[in-house]
Amino acid sequence: MTVLSSPAVARAPRSAVRPAPLRNRVAVFLKYLSLVLSCAVVVVPLAAVLLTSLRTSKEMATGGALAAPHDWFNLHNYAVAFTDGNMLRALGNTTFILVFSVTGTVLIGSMTAYAIDRFTFRFRRLVMALFLIASLVPSVTTQVATYQIVNRLGVMDTRWAPVLLYMGTDIVSIYIFLQFIRSIPISLDEAARLDGANSFTIYWRIIVPLLKPAIATVVIVKGVAIYNDFYIPFLYMPDDSLGTISTSLFRFKGPYGAHWEVISAGAALVIIPSLVVFLALQRFIYNGFASGATK
Repeated sequence: MTVLSSPAVARAPRSAVRPAPLRNRVAVFLKYLSLVLSCAVVVVPLAAVLLTSLRTSKEMATGGALAAPHDWFNLHNYAVAFTDGNMLRALGNTTFILVFSVTGTVLIGSMTAYAIDRFTFRFRRLVMALFLIASLVPSVTTQVATYQIVNRLGVMDTRWAPVLLYMGTDIVSIYIFLQFIRSIPISLDEAARLDGANSFTIYWRIIVPLLKPAIATVVIVKGVAIYNDFYIPFLYMPDDSLGTISTSLFRFKGPYGAHWEVISAGAALVIIPSLVVFLALQRFIYNGFASGATK
């Protein structure tokens, strides 16, 4: 009883425990500070573009990038950017490329994953290794050969040129489909074969309906990448009438090089659709990657 009431022994645990709460508070503070800084890096440029697009040329000369506009409903810059920048035609070209490219990516990627997982053949590991090696090679180093191939195919300066290039399925899409297909029991394939179904019927009637989460993930990730891409449309579709969202905005900068309020309105028109789609469908992206990683 005397030992328990000793002041030296009673104070020792307190002094040993005190630093722990301080370290925890510092860790929590640093965690939230890093989150705030990360959000600021993303949000501040978007806010600057939005505020600039709502200001007039006179307000641009007197205020900074984050200065509030006098009229929050000033849509004149958006009207100029939409009409003079041919955004409607660019949206049509982008939609055409998106639909065919994403559809081809889903079909090729899912078929490739189905063949790799369900069929036993020689050099199967080599095929996966080649896909991985191809994804690691910088695309810039192969652009000369790729340009010559596209030119020889006769699709240069047409909307089919980027479609063919985008349909080249990357290793990420194959990996997502492969993880989901591995979670599908092979007994379903065997039962279908007993009923007389061939490999394509099994793929189309059984595998594809069960790949809806993976398809949603690939469609969103691939679609956003194609929507934001500038290099391929600019190189393989130099005609102004074939401009996409990104290339039309780049060409639009010419006559409005000094009018940043109009250029910002054009940039906002490009950003808003992809931002709305991402915010509406972001749960499919996270769920798709999480399921593909755990299955």
